[in-house]
Amino acid sequence: MTASLQVRILLSAPANLGPGKVRLLKAIGETGSISSAARQLKISYRRAWLMVDALNKAFPSLLVETSAGGIKGGGARLSSLGQAVLERYLVLLAKAEQSVAAESSAFLALLNTAEGRR
Repeated sequence: MTASLQVRILLSAPANLGPGKVRLLKAIGETGSISSAARQLKISYRRAWLMVDALNKAFPSLLVETSAGGIKGGGARLSSLGQAVLERYLVLLAKAEQSVAAESSAFLALLNTAEGRR
């Protein structure tokens, strides 16, 4: 059995920052599009847009900047604040995982011992 750690930063619902929104920010950064990011993550465009909107409203400036479609097409990109938020979250997650690694192993050992008795 394995266990994984999830870090969720509670801002003000629905703007909480956790694994789902972080995956969306990463995908927008990679694809340059909310629509493409939504397809990549297998979520609806509406859901992706609502997640982006919640994050954009929670911070003092936009995390995701969008441009309207047209001849050149639209797009989305992470602002410098969006990139910084993403990077800080990933650092925080790595440090959290590192700090609980030993306790996680001990906890899993207890689970494995308990499962062996069934």
